[in-house]
Amino acid sequence: MTTAHFLSYPPRPVDGKPVDKESRPLEVLIYLISGNPGLVDYYAPFLSALRGLIDELHSLRHVRFYIYGQDLAGFRDDDHAPFTAHRKPYDLEHQIRYTLGALARLHVESRQQRGLPYDEVLLIGHSVGAYIALELFHRLLRDQESEQPLQDLNLASAILLFPTISHISRSPNGWKLDLLRRTPVLGDNAYRVAQAFLRLCPRGALRWVVRRVLGFPAGGAEVTTDWLKSRDGVWQALHMGMDEMRVIGEDLWDDELWEIARDAEAHRKPVPKFFFFFGRRDNWVADHHRDEFIGKRRGQVERTELIVDEGDIPHAFCIRHSEAVAEKVTAWIKQMYAANQDDKN
Repeated sequence: MTTAHFLSYPPRPVDGKPVDKESRPLEVLIYLISGNPGLVDYYAPFLSALRGLIDELHSLRHVRFYIYGQDLAGFRDDDHAPFTAHRKPYDLEHQIRYTLGALARLHVESRQQRGLPYDEVLLIGHSVGAYIALELFHRLLRDQESEQPLQDLNLASAILLFPTISHISRSPNGWKLDLLRRTPVLGDNAYRVAQAFLRLCPRGALRWVVRRVLGFPAGGAEVTTDWLKSRDGVWQALHMGMDEMRVIGEDLWDDELWEIARDAEAHRKPVPKFFFFFGRRDNWVADHHRDEFIGKRRGQVERTELIVDEGDIPHAFCIRHSEAVAEKVTAWIKQMYAANQDDKN
C-alpha cells in the first residue's frame, strides 16, 4: 500500500531574510475535502485556477496560502487492502476521522516557519465534504482535551460548495440511492452488478463513452475511467453513498451550527466564518430543505453567508465549471483576508 494521493499548490517561495513575529506573513492552509467519489484529481483544474487567482491579488500578499487536497480513503486500490465481505469499504465516520488525521499531519513548509502549525485553516468542502468539514469544526471545538497535533489545528473558516448537510435522501438523486439501499438483497449487492458490467466493458470503450457521450474533458474522463476500472473504487463509492443516506438524514446542523458558535465563545476562540454556496438546481439537495436552512440562517450575517447560484453551475462543478467556482471562492477569500476594507470592495 502507498500513502494517500494528494495535490499540493504551495505559495511562491520567499527570500531567506529573517522576519520578526510581528511582520511575518500569516500562514494559512486551504484544505479541500472532496465529494463522493473522493478522488482529488477531479479538482486539479479548480485548485490550479484558485492558486493562480489568489496569486494575482495584491491585497492578499500579506498572507501565504498553502492549497492542499487529498483523496478520501478507499477510492484508490493502492491505499488499502482489498475489500472483502469481512473487510468492507469505509463509511462516512471513517472518512471524518481519516480527514482529521490528514489535517493534523500537515505543517507549514516555508523555510522560516517549517514544521510549525498553520496560523489558520480554511476548509473547502464539496458535497458530502461540506458535511465532513462541519463535523470537524464541531468535534474539535467540543474536544479540547485532544492530543497536541489536533489542539494546534486552528479551523478558522469554511467554504461549503453544493453542501449536502441534511436530508440528502429526500433529494431527487438521494431518493433513488436510498431506495436502492433499502431494497432487500439488491442494496448489499449493487456493487457486484456494477462491477460485473464494468469488467465486461473494455477500458478504451469506457473512456470513449465518458469522453464522447457524457462529454467529460480529457482529464476528468481519465480520472473517471481509472476509478470505474479499479478493483474497489465503485464499491467504495456505493458503500459510502448509502451510508450518507443513513447518516445525513436528520437536520442536525440547525442546532449544531449554533453550538459551534457557543463552543468557540466558551473557549475564547474566534467564531468560525462559513460561506454556503448552493446550486440553483441541485439533484443532491432538496430545494425546500435548502430554502428552510437558508431562512433559519439569515440572521447570522456576522459569521454565515448563504448564496444560491444565479446561473446553472451543476453539483459536479469540478468537471466543467472549475474556473467559475474558483472565481467565486477567491472573492470570498478576499473578503476574509484582504489587507484593508478598500481592497475588499
